[in-house]
Amino acid sequence: MTLTVNIPDDLAKELGAGFKNVGRAALEALAAEAYAKDVLSLEQVRRLLELESRWEAQVVLSRLGAWPAQSAEEILGDARRSYEFRQSVQ
Repeated sequence: MTLTVNIPDDLAKELGAGFKNVGRAALEALAAEAYAKDVLSLEQVRRLLELESRWEAQVVLSRLGAWPAQSAEEILGDARRSYEFRQSVQ
């Protein structure tokens, strides 16, 4: 798929000054949003961004503050496991 975005000339100039590669920044933002909303997996993000490894994809996502969506049950389970671990090492 080819995606074309129309940006007014004055804003394009501003964006060009703020980003080394506006197209890449837009693609990374899309990938991060799709990952956070559980639309794409980490491996799919890697492929979309044409990165060599999943670690590189994770670095991009971390830089953008994107984490996979979690349900309340998953969060509570993580908290319970953390509590149990802390109790076992005391």
